[in-house]
Amino acid sequence: MLRKFAVLSLALAAGILAACGGGHGLGPNAGMGGGTSFALPPIGDLAVDATLPKHSFGENLPTSLGTIKMKAWNNAVVGGFTQTKYSQTLAFPPGTKITIHNMSKKDQHTFNVIKEISGTHVRFPKSPTLRLTASGGNQLETGYASGPINPGHTVTVVLSKAGTYLIGCAFHYKSNNMRDILVVKAGAKPGPQATPPSNGGGGGATPTPPGSGGGWDPTH
Repeated sequence: MLRKFAVLSLALAAGILAACGGGHGLGPNAGMGGGTSFALPPIGDLAVDATLPKHSFGENLPTSLGTIKMKAWNNAVVGGFTQTKYSQTLAFPPGTKITIHNMSKKDQHTFNVIKEISGTHVRFPKSPTLRLTASGGNQLETGYASGPINPGHTVTVVLSKAGTYLIGCAFHYKSNNMRDILVVKAGAKPGPQATPPSNGGGGGATPTPPGSGGGWDPTH
């Protein structure tokens, strides 16, 4: 009986993977080097991973993804966006078409470009005006806004211009500090991940590994 249940569970899991087309909007699981992985809900005692495209990232509340202080970026605190599993700064080469996944099961999110910055002195605006309606087509630039992304849904945008951008969620920028740094540069790498959020939902900051400088060095 147990063997029959396991076989049936695996068949159901395969069906879910096919139906989801990559597992949109499901909980994250590490996917270093091969794109972002998302874990499908367990069936019985079985859990299945579905890997999303390499050029993608997920967003969710920092209470789910944690927050992290970035030493290399003037100790800016970021949270709510990830290319792997927990919050981190984002990085892609110019010309990349990225897919943004709302990983939440109940909350709408947005992806808004607040402004472009130069250097590494990061200061997030206290109360920026973030649009709740889509703006900017599919080209990332200052003022771009995805519009509401429903739970489990995605949007795509082309990183047509190299630069460093401050980004945020229009719904949760002020209330939950859902904000981040996106680097569009050849050879850029995402920063280190936050620690898993605590049981209380607060999320912690990853200690800086010795000699790491607090993540990717934006000057190199």
